[in-house]
Amino acid sequence: MTTRREFIRNVAIGTAAVSVGGILPGFSAKSYKNIIGANDKIRMGAIGVNSRGNALAGGFTREKGCEVAYVCDVDSRAMEKCIANVAKIGGNTPKGEKDIRKLLEIKDLDAVIIATPEHWHAPGALMAMKAGKHVYLEKPTSHNPAEDKILMQAVRKYNVVAGTGMQRRSWPNIINAVKEIRDGAIGKVYFGKAWYTNNRTSIGTGKIIAVPDWIDWELWQGPAPRVANYKDNYLHYHWHWFYNWGTGEGGNNAVHFLDILRWGMDVTFPTHVNSSGGRYVYQDDWEFPDTQIMNFEFGNDKLITWEGRSCNGRNVEDSSVGCVFYGEKGSLVIGGGNAYKIYDLKNQLVKDITSEMSFKAGDTSNPTQQLDSFHFSNFLDGIRKGTPLNADINVGCISTMLAHLGNISQRTKTTFATNPSNGHILDNRAANKLWSRKYQKGWEMEL
Repeated sequence: MTTRREFIRNVAIGTAAVSVGGILPGFSAKSYKNIIGANDKIRMGAIGVNSRGNALAGGFTREKGCEVAYVCDVDSRAMEKCIANVAKIGGNTPKGEKDIRKLLEIKDLDAVIIATPEHWHAPGALMAMKAGKHVYLEKPTSHNPAEDKILMQAVRKYNVVAGTGMQRRSWPNIINAVKEIRDGAIGKVYFGKAWYTNNRTSIGTGKIIAVPDWIDWELWQGPAPRVANYKDNYLHYHWHWFYNWGTGEGGNNAVHFLDILRWGMDVTFPTHVNSSGGRYVYQDDWEFPDTQIMNFEFGNDKLITWEGRSCNGRNVEDSSVGCVFYGEKGSLVIGGGNAYKIYDLKNQLVKDITSEMSFKAGDTSNPTQQLDSFHFSNFLDGIRKGTPLNADINVGCISTMLAHLGNISQRTKTTFATNPSNGHILDNRAANKLWSRKYQKGWEMEL
């Protein structure tokens, strides 16, 4: 007789064979009911729960047939807050665990949510896959392109379900917008523009202080090379702007709409990449640009650009975030929410698809709670039924790699060609040095 754990594991193994439809070969809807555990709750662990992770834990707790049974964080305060949040929403009190390595040893843990700082994303996901756990990985999928390549190999090697936080791929109206583009609503699309705007303040110049008693600083750093001192402007959010741990606005925000543009324009890797910008507004410890333009050419007939402004929140197309597809017959605009507009070449509005569910600008933890449920349920169905994921690990990794390539161009002040089959940088030694990173000894990513 098949056990619950064996069933879920076998579904994951078979998922790779699924091309269309929602049921694995050899399984009918009726046969699922006859397998012990087929209708049991999927037991999940939330790893990294200070902000977005706490929201994700709450979101998955609301999903039918899902139980967030464990919470893992090196910040004791964040762990306690998330445990209380899950208990309030779901009625169960998750167990807490500081060390991801110990969490992944738990036998009755089926899947994990990973919403740690970015330097932990890929290493944590790989560790989970090796342990046989299904993975929901927040964007960006990695700290550098080499990690994305490893993750795409790992999901095949370890036969698990791996989804990514490119949640707009599950939003109903965005799905329809892409279908309209594919069906020729605006003709052949040759240019896509994405943007992100905000009014972030200065992070100042960090002061060396004693490590707070609520954080395990050694474990927080984990795979990243060690810094000499702890400073008061590292945690929790400002790590995004340091090369050692973060990926700037590119990884933090550009990935969402680069992903939509890639999807709608049916492109994968570019042929040429360049980026311009700098840290213009404040003189502080922030290492990434606060103002940046990334350009990605796809052969001779398609171009994608991303505009990032961290310190000037002036909207584009009446939205702080979004993208526009420009075609031979018109344009299609997607803002931050589950809505889109189509304009003809005379700039006349010809279609306006609205939604009451929208993006909450400035909410870093949970900007799209209602809409994200579509995405969470798709991931859970991938585990239960082998349903194809709307944003699997390959989707997330490729879109993340675009942001990495833009950041590499920015940091090296160079324009370079890339291999359109795999994204590898061609004939640029300086840029290739940033393709991967150094790891703290003992934390290297190895398949």
